[in-house]
Amino acid sequence: MRTHLLSIAALALTAGMAVPAAAQVNGIGVTEPAIAIAGSAALQAAYQQIGTTYAAQRTQLEQLQQQRDTLVRQFDTNNDGQLSDAEQTAAQANTTAVQQLQTLDQTIQQTQAPIQLARVYVIEQIAMQYGNAVQQVVTAGNISLILNPTTVVYAAEAVDVTDEIVARLNTLVPTVSTTVPAGWQPQRQSVQLYQEVQQMLLTAAAQQQAAAQQAAPAQTPVQGR
Repeated sequence: MRTHLLSIAALALTAGMAVPAAAQVNGIGVTEPAIAIAGSAALQAAYQQIGTTYAAQRTQLEQLQQQRDTLVRQFDTNNDGQLSDAEQTAAQANTTAVQQLQTLDQTIQQTQAPIQLARVYVIEQIAMQYGNAVQQVVTAGNISLILNPTTVVYAAEAVDVTDEIVARLNTLVPTVSTTVPAGWQPQRQSVQLYQEVQQMLLTAAAQQQAAAQQAAPAQTPVQGR
C-alpha cells in the first residue's frame, strides 16, 4: 500500500470524526477504538516513516502483485475480474500455474512481513495509551458509559467522543518508534486491532477515491468534423 494513500485515508478518517465540543449526552459516549487510533497523529507519522523505510519492499510488492494478477487473469475467460467456479477448477488443474501462484503468495507474504510487523508495533504502542486517553475524556466530560458503535442501534452525532479521544492520544503519545525490537512478538489484541485499522484505512481511501471520481467533471468527447 502506498504511503500517501494511507496518509490521505487517515486524514479522511479524522475529518469524518469531527464532533461538537460537548460530545456526550446524558453521560453516555460512543467511540470505536480502531478509528481513534487510526486518526492519531502518531500513527499517521509512523505509517509515513514505515513507507519510507520499506520503499524498496513496497515497490517489490507492487511488481509481485502485478505478476500474480497477470497469472490469474489468464483463467478469467469472461474478463469480469473474478474467477467463477469453473474458472477456478481450470486454474487448479494447471499444476504449473498453481505452483507459480504458491511461490508468488509465499514471496508476497515474506516481503510484507516486516512492514506489517512494524505497523503492529506502532499500533501496540498507541493502544497502550488508549485507556488513559479514554479515562481523561470520561473525567473531563463526566461520562459514565462509553459504548462501541457496533452495539448501538442509534446515536446522535453529539454522542461520539472519538475526536476528543484522538486529541488526548495526540498529547499522551505524540510519537512512537517504528523500529521493532529484536525478538519482539505482538499481543493477539494488537494484531486484531491492526487488522481493524487497516480495513478502516482501506475503506476510507476507497470512499475518498469514489467521491473524487463523482466530483470530477464529465469529459464530453470532441466530435470530429
